[in-house]
Amino acid sequence: MIALITSVLAITLRAGTSLIYATVGEIYTERSGILNLGLEGMMLLGAVTSFATAYYTGSTWRGLLAALAVGGLLAALHAFISVTMRANQVVSGLSITLFGSGLASFLGQRLGPESNNYYLVGMSGPRFSPLVIPGLSQLPILGALFEQDILTYFLYILLPLSWFYLYKTRNGLDLRAVGENPQTADAMGINVVKTRYLYTILGGMLVGLGGAHLSLAYTPGWTENITGGRGWIVIALVIFAMWNPSRAALGAILFGGINAVQFRLQAAGTTVPAEFLNMLPYLMTIFVLIVMTWWEALSKRIGAPAALGKSYMREEK
Repeated sequence: MIALITSVLAITLRAGTSLIYATVGEIYTERSGILNLGLEGMMLLGAVTSFATAYYTGSTWRGLLAALAVGGLLAALHAFISVTMRANQVVSGLSITLFGSGLASFLGQRLGPESNNYYLVGMSGPRFSPLVIPGLSQLPILGALFEQDILTYFLYILLPLSWFYLYKTRNGLDLRAVGENPQTADAMGINVVKTRYLYTILGGMLVGLGGAHLSLAYTPGWTENITGGRGWIVIALVIFAMWNPSRAALGAILFGGINAVQFRLQAAGTTVPAEFLNMLPYLMTIFVLIVMTWWEALSKRIGAPAALGKSYMREEK
């Protein structure tokens, strides 16, 4: 039984890693007052470019850099449309999702070797293999924490660091001020435009990194729609986390845990239809989101930035 629990926990962490990266990135973006609904397209492009780069260069680290660059560029485009042009942020985000999804599909069919009819599908390349830490990996149940890939290990540092930065530093206070009341923040000398650009791009880079984890570690390789709707799940997880990085892991682990359980049930040959099992992670996420939103609405502590989704125009003095 302990071995089974350890195995499920290990799969849960691997399945949730990409979600945590994207969720933390979106939290920082939304804390600045910018709503980014382009996560699905950004994750897909991050996944395909990272795998293609790693495949042709033989370096997973160059693949990660490619994903960071692509995520940052798409986020910069969204920031330009939303901050500088003051266009509708929902429309801009959805456009990026459509553009990113289409471009990822196109690149996946054109970046493969000629011998494979130019498809990346089915190709194998460099990957981040699990790094087992001797001794610690032998611990009952908790040993699952120490047989992960390098990107999952990095989360052990990123999560507390992102929380500390947001709530315990001056820059984090400035970020939250911009998301709550950009007029007041501007009056205090905080550059609202610069702040929104900075954290939108930073968030996009983390979203791209989440996509890279899918194609370089979780399910190495490229397949159409490799994200499986994870970009949309992240939108829900941000609300579930109440815009707090420390809670991002809870929602991601919930999704990853349901995902791991349904894989185990399918492997065990359960009579439950596979289609229903595949829906479980999404159904559970929606259910928890509804419960959390209802409870927080009653307690009036939902925590959404007051200026989220609202354009800001500096008044002339």
